[in-house]
Parts: sequence; C-alpha cells; structure tokens
Amino acid sequence: MDRVEEARRTLLALYGGSHSPLEESDPDFAAIKQRLVYGELYAQEALDPVMRELILLAVATTNQTMSEVKLHTCAALRSGASPEAVKEAVYHCAPYIGLGKAEAAAAAVNEVLRTQGISLPLASQRTVSEEDRLTAGIAAQKSIFGPHIDEMRAAAPNDQKPLQDYLSAYCFGDFYTRSGLDIRQRELLTFSILSAQGGCENQIKAHAGGNAAVGNDKPLLLAALMLCMPYIGFPRTLNALSCVDQVLPEPPEGDRPSPQK
Repeated sequence: MDRVEEARRTLLALYGGSHSPLEESDPDFAAIKQRLVYGELYAQEALDPVMRELILLAVATTNQTMSEVKLHTCAALRSGASPEAVKEAVYHCAPYIGLGKAEAAAAAVNEVLRTQGISLPLASQRTVSEEDRLTAGIAAQKSIFGPHIDEMRAAAPNDQKPLQDYLSAYCFGDFYTRSGLDIRQRELLTFSILSAQGGCENQIKAHAGGNAAVGNDKPLLLAALMLCMPYIGFPRTLNALSCVDQVLPEPPEGDRPSPQK
C-alpha cells in the first residue's frame, strides 16, 4: 500500500483535500500524521466509515481537542452519519468525562452543523420519562452485563446506594436508552472513551466484557484501539490492550480452529 497516495485519496473523500494550517507551519509533522492516520489506519476494514468517525469524535471530545471535534464532525457527516448520531456520540461522553467537557464539544459540533445548514435543535432522541428512567437504565445495564446487576445494587452499602441509582438512571437511563445510536455503537464508544482517559482499567475490563456480550468481538475492539492510538498515545493504548486480553484471552494454540483449505 502506498501510504502517501492512500492518505491523499482519503483526505479528498473526507474533507475535499488535505490543506490545513499544520501543513504550512509544520509540514513534516503534518505528513507523519496524515500518512499514519489516513494512509494506514483508515484502511482497516473492521470498522465501517461512520463508526470510525464517531469513535474519533468521541475521543476528540474526551481529549478536548476542539479542532479535531470539528474535523471529525465534518468527516462523520461526509461518511454518512446522521446529525443525530454525531450529537449522540458527543452526548454519550458526558457520564465518563463530565458534563462541562461534553457541552464544550457539543458547541463545537453545533458550529459545524450550522455551517452545513442544519437547523438546531435536532429532534429529541429521548425515549424515557422522569418516572421510568431508573428502571429503563437498570434494564439497559442488564442487557449488557447480565442479571447480576441486581446483586451489585443490593450489595452496595447504604451510603453508596444513591451513587448506584445515579449510575443506573443517569449514565444508562438518560444516555444508553436514547435513539440515534444502537447499543453496540454505544458500548464501542464507551470502550473508546475509557481507553482515551487512562486510569480506567477496571471500567475498561467491564466494558470489554460488555462489548463481547452485545456482539462487538475482540477483533473489533482491537480495531477501535488501533484507530485511537495516534490520539491517545501508546501507554493508554497498551494498557487498554492488556485489559482486553485479560477479559477476552486468545484460546490455547491447540483449541484454535484450523485454517480452511
């Protein structure tokens, strides 16, 4: 594969060309970035173009790199993502990085949407009410992690039970139940957001298992990690990879299927 030509084609498809301020001020650095990201990593086939951009948008939101938020909003729309999916990818970051950071990224996304002539606000994607958001959130948790969620909630000390309710009602009830993204997309975004933050190894392990439970297999998680790597660095990538390997180990050599002849 010719990385230079592949990067040129990808940048043309996503943005209409490769010109950026970085190319003028730091051409060598721009070339390293473009050839790695757009010339190599974008060629992965495990991720569809929309999911690829939504992951990078969520990582840019996590990193608070607003230029990248705007860039990947444009790329997501050109790749076929709906405006609703773009906004949901940003909203979904809130329980993991905090409301203020997600709000700042939403404002950057809105700038792009307005330049594209997309009217705001978008249609609501909410599917729960004030009365059922807790029960709906618990149901969402169980759909990912199984029925032991009831045991976990019951075992929490009395002074920590409100936190369990916030986790169920806010993180899962207010976000996982929303339309615009399906459960598999949301779990893959959660995995990417946690990997980008660092220091979230316990949560990465939980959501590696959650991803497997909803149908996102290990090769898909590894593809997401490889895509995130240039933006989160090798230490966080390798730490997340170790978590995935612990939860989803490779089968012993003798148990692996033989290649078809």
